[in-house]
Formats: sequence, C-alpha cells, structure tokens
Amino acid sequence: MAGLIDSIEQKTGIVGQNRMEMLLFRLPNNPQLYGLNVFKILEIVHCPHITILPKLHQSVIGVIDARGITSSVIDLSFAMGGPATRNLDKQLLLMTEYNKSIQGFVVNRVERIVDISWDKIKPAPQGVGQKSYLVAVTEFDHELVEIIDVEKILSEISPDKKVIAEHPDDVKAHLQEIIRPNAKILVADDSKIALKQTVNTVKSLGLEAIEARDGKQALEIINKYQSEGKLSEIELLISDVEMPELDGYSLSAAIRKNPLLKELYVILHTSISGVFNESMLKRAGANGFIAKFDPEILSSTIISAIESLHNGFNPADGILENFDKAKEASDSFKYDKSKGS
Repeated sequence: MAGLIDSIEQKTGIVGQNRMEMLLFRLPNNPQLYGLNVFKILEIVHCPHITILPKLHQSVIGVIDARGITSSVIDLSFAMGGPATRNLDKQLLLMTEYNKSIQGFVVNRVERIVDISWDKIKPAPQGVGQKSYLVAVTEFDHELVEIIDVEKILSEISPDKKVIAEHPDDVKAHLQEIIRPNAKILVADDSKIALKQTVNTVKSLGLEAIEARDGKQALEIINKYQSEGKLSEIELLISDVEMPELDGYSLSAAIRKNPLLKELYVILHTSISGVFNESMLKRAGANGFIAKFDPEILSSTIISAIESLHNGFNPADGILENFDKAKEASDSFKYDKSKGS
C-alpha cells in the first residue's frame, strides 16, 4: 500500500488544471468499478480490528483508532443498498477526509490511480433517482467508472440537524437594502445533497438562488446572463471544486480571464480541506474559500461578500476574504500520515 500512498501524496500539481487523480477500486461481491479523488484519501490499510459500539447507524460497522482519532468504519457496499460485507479481515479500508471529518470505507481491492480530465467525467444521467448514490461517471480502459456521492452517504449516516442558519429579520432587511436589483446567488455543485444545503442557506437569508449541477452549466448560465445584459443580477457565485466537465478552479479562472465576467465575486465551497494554499486560490482568481458544510460560516461569508460589493470592492482584485479562517479550520484537523501505512 505504501506505493499507492506515496503516489497520492505526490499528486498535488494538477490542482487547477481541470484534472483529477482518481483512485479506482471495487467493492466485495460487486464487479462495478468505482472512483474517488485521491485528495480525499489519507491512507489505504488492511482492515484492522474494529470496536463495535451500540446505537450506531446500520451502515457503520464500528470505530477504530486512526492516528489518535476515533473514526467510524462504514460498510460502503451496504450504505449504497448492496449486501453487507463479510470477511472483514480480507478487506481494505480507505481512510478518507470529508468536511473536516475522518472515516474509513470498507472496500475489497484497489486497482490503480489514474489521471483524468474533468471534461471526461460526466454528470450522472438525469434519469437517476433520488435513492441513487451516483454523482458522475467516466470511462477507463473501456470500463464504466462510477463516482460516488459520498456527501450524500455521510449525510444519511450522520445527519446534521443544524443545516440552516437562523437569521433575524433585520439581517434580511439589511441585505435587501444593499444587494443589487433582481440579484441572485448562483450555486454550482454536483452533489444533490450539498447543492440543496447551500441553496437552502441562501434562501434562509431571504435571497434567490440559481442552481447549476456542475461548473460547465454554471459557466453557461453566467454567459447567458451576460449576453442578455443581465450579468449584474448574479450577485456572486458559490462553487464546489470537484465537479464533472469543469471543476471549480477552472470555472473561477475562466471567469477571471474573460473581461466581460471578471468582476463576478467567486467563493469556492468544498469538502476537500487539506490541499489548499493561498497561491493556488490566487491563480484561480477566487475571492474566498470555505470548507463544507457549516451554515453559519457560509451565511456570514455570503453577507460579507454582499457588503464588500456594496462598499465598492472589485472582485477582479482577487482578495481572499475567508482564506485565513478556512486554513485555520483545516490546520486544526490533522491526520498524521508520517507514521506509515
């Protein structure tokens, strides 16, 4: 496993190039090939001893001590509606980090790491039902690869009761006074659950949201508003980073490179909390970065953005409003990979 982990840790140069390093793996008793972004994977280990605890979600097998952090072990097959995994001693564990939490996913085997362009990754078919855990698909070596909506799985296992911040009427009234006429917030996210959470936060502020299922669709919406002379109605963009066809970095960079769009305020909103740095965000031209999902922080970021625009801030200047806060939150949540795998 050490070779795979070394490869994962060296694959940071592609961020911002509309490319992803993806780990391919399979589940027990399932021929389907699945993929996860390597930036979400901390290490790959043989399934260790698992402590069973009462009153856990049915998809959670138990917990382990991972580098001094108590982490849940999730039966990924069962969580997606498949059979429960047997013979755990013969399985592998993908230790992952999502939204500043660490958890292990039980898998049968890993295949390899591949470098793939986001434009080769397509959104899940429109006909996929609400119960599906498929967020995107691609192809590798003539085989279909399914990319899982991990955020949906985690929201079902550990539902956050506080998914919408509460705002006094005077805050909403203040926003209505300073926001531009007919203003809307454009939200781009390929995860249905994350998109819903963000849109609900926008609406809780008394603001209107426009939904885009990926970066490409978001850019098409922005270009449409610009061609119709209504670009000023898009107050700001809140974009996920990992998205099919066009990722958040490339979306932000495309906006900044277009003289007609460059003054659009861009906030990157992502579950990847361990690979960001200021120079990376400056290259993309983003104005802010926040980690998913905290409705209070998201709300305050939206309010701050609207106020700064009202006070004459030019988004093309690229000031990173929330980088220090986001970095502090990320740095406070460390997983020590230096101890080996």
